[in-house]
Amino acid sequence: MAIVLIPGFMLDRDLWSDIAPALEAFGPLVHADPGAGQSIEDMARLTLEVAPRNFVLIGFSMGGYVARQIVRLAPERVSRLVLIATSSRGDSELQARRKSQAVDTAPETYGGVSRRSIRQSLAPAREHDEALIERIHAMSVRLGGETFHRQAAFHRDGDTDRLADIACPTLIVAGRQDRLRSLDEAGELHAGISGSQLVVLDAGHMIPLEAPGELAGVLLDFLGRP
Repeated sequence: MAIVLIPGFMLDRDLWSDIAPALEAFGPLVHADPGAGQSIEDMARLTLEVAPRNFVLIGFSMGGYVARQIVRLAPERVSRLVLIATSSRGDSELQARRKSQAVDTAPETYGGVSRRSIRQSLAPAREHDEALIERIHAMSVRLGGETFHRQAAFHRDGDTDRLADIACPTLIVAGRQDRLRSLDEAGELHAGISGSQLVVLDAGHMIPLEAPGELAGVLLDFLGRP
């Protein structure tokens, strides 16, 4: 059983490194290219082009928007869906304005996502974990300024009214201490996707890095331990 992994904003495959050994027991891991595409829809289409015929789909944060678009484009290919630390809400006016300001920043000045932003993405108890902050920052540096500008321009359309169309078994994972995505947003996904499961872990937004053991256990239970 192949598993397709879609990271969040300015994150690369290292996001999944701590849980990869557990997932590899099921079959090959396919990593979506975070530098591909000019939009959420583009990234979904390009990921489908490199994905196997049938697969489990796991999307984190921004990757959750991409994952749901993949399910809409090719529902027959997705056997199970996992949405981690994400939402079905569209960009607010403030979020759209911040993205516009980020896009206006010259690419040559890019030095990675700010450490202040990274701290906000972590649970309060982890926001001074310098090793973890540096690990997240390094991913954004590797992806570079061009990818930052491309991803910052992605518009996230709300799809709450289309969640009922998702028919595959779905797991929603939220962080109790997530300061970027609320438990209400996770609840909206759970309510909108019929038969979905909702699990709340004691973590901030960066669940795969903050609580990899707990997340791996939840995924193994959902996928069926090999």
